[in-house]
Amino acid sequence: MTLAYQSGFGNEFATEALPGALPVGRNSPQRCPYGLYAEQLSGTAFTAPRHQNHRSWLYRIRPSAMHGAFELLPEGAFHNVFGDGPVSPEQMRWNPLPAPTAPTDFLDGLYTMAGNGGPGAGVGVGIHLYAANRSMQGRYFYDADGELLIVPQQGRLVIRTEFGVLEVEPQEIALIPRGIRFAVDLPDGEARGYVCENLGAGLRLPDLGPIGSNGLANPRDFLAPVAAWEDVEGDFELVAKFDGRLWRAAIGHSPLDVVAWHGNHVPCKYDLRRFNTIGSISYDHPDPSIFLVLTSPSDTPGVGNMDFVIFPPRILAMEDTFRPPWFHRNVASEFMGLVHGAYDAKADGFVPGGASLHNSFTGHGPDAETFEKASAADTSKPHYIRDTMAFMFESRAVLRPTAQAVAAAHRQRQYVACWHGLKKHFNQDKR
Repeated sequence: MTLAYQSGFGNEFATEALPGALPVGRNSPQRCPYGLYAEQLSGTAFTAPRHQNHRSWLYRIRPSAMHGAFELLPEGAFHNVFGDGPVSPEQMRWNPLPAPTAPTDFLDGLYTMAGNGGPGAGVGVGIHLYAANRSMQGRYFYDADGELLIVPQQGRLVIRTEFGVLEVEPQEIALIPRGIRFAVDLPDGEARGYVCENLGAGLRLPDLGPIGSNGLANPRDFLAPVAAWEDVEGDFELVAKFDGRLWRAAIGHSPLDVVAWHGNHVPCKYDLRRFNTIGSISYDHPDPSIFLVLTSPSDTPGVGNMDFVIFPPRILAMEDTFRPPWFHRNVASEFMGLVHGAYDAKADGFVPGGASLHNSFTGHGPDAETFEKASAADTSKPHYIRDTMAFMFESRAVLRPTAQAVAAAHRQRQYVACWHGLKKHFNQDKR
């Protein structure tokens, strides 16, 4: 398998796996080259403003309408059932999702942790973990409800899509827009990671404002695949996530049979290690929005339906400043994961593959050991944070943990105790 990519985020791409497979000068000629079918995939409304309009033209061996009847699958661990009961404001944390003992592919290995909104309203997010130990065999999937932001933590993923192939390793991410069909292979045999299902407006790069024209995630570092088709027949399965539930249809061929395509509604990957980190070189902390990679805007300017924020290797140079993240309560709700290394605000308990949830205005911050160490640190010297990669899925609305996540055996039920060791230092007679 040959991997090839095109550079840029939101670009209008054009690629063909056979010379002349892309029609010249028209999208839907009466007869397409090589006997292909023309098909448009629209990720936004036809009348969306040009700079927001996402669509791609696909030239494929068979149209996507060719499959059997859909039947509803039994509800499993992957869903959008976030419940309507009370949500505790308590801080929550989990160990990594246990590895499966039975053969489990990427789709069967998805486990819903939390979310809000829903596909019917077109707002909100679903937050999932995955743990898998085999490739998707004769099985293909698409999500009609939202785009999928995939964050591998252990093991590479080879994601075969209608548009071509993405190979994604830990500390990289993959973005699969709504409606795109794909299958996931596991070249390392096992894989584990995180998925944010964005049910709202499509993810985009944030505006840079006073930062200027460069910095944070640069568009040229996002890579889209080039055309690569599959022409195979057999007794296969097409699984659709539609209106919060999974549906199955028989399909007699691979739906990844696109020979050429052009457009900007495309899958892509990004290496988080290429993020250009911005920070203070005097005193105090800028807000963590300086670590924003991608944002899904809401109907309120400046407020994200979902934000994807990372905490990469960086240098802390600010003087006379408490350098780890300060104690804080936010209007936003935060679901955090750790891909690699250690997180500088936690001494232990937060491990790669684990997760935490701090909902709106729930207090959180460094644990007792981290606070005492940072309070005595020499801030006349820079501190190099190396060998780490943490991230957050942030939402403007409460993230409702699922019943299975609250009851999970891998939940750390004594997480709140990590702050119990914080000492009272107040002395009104001593400045």
